Amino acid sequence: MASSWPKFSGTGEYDHMELIDYIDGLFIDVPSIPDYWITARLNTAFRGHATIWYTEMKEIHGRRNWPWWKSQMIQKYSNGTWIWQKTM
Repeated sequence: MASSWPKFSGTGEYDHMELIDYIDGLFIDVPSIPDYWITARLNTAFRGHATIWYTEMKEIHGRRNWPWWKSQMIQKYSNGTWIWQKTM
């Protein structure tokens, strides 16, 4: 299933949101899915620059849950306009 996840390179303006929305959808569709099952497979979705970012973050912060990774992706890859629009 992880092989069918959207890929995230960190280069598209909002390509992180496709991955975030997909994973959030998994938690809605399968409420009993363990968080560790998602976070253990995150590395399969990253490409290029995002892979480097993910590897460095995991080395620094260790294993974290999905809400933490989601907030880090939004913080790193969302621009100011996107954040402003989401708060309106």
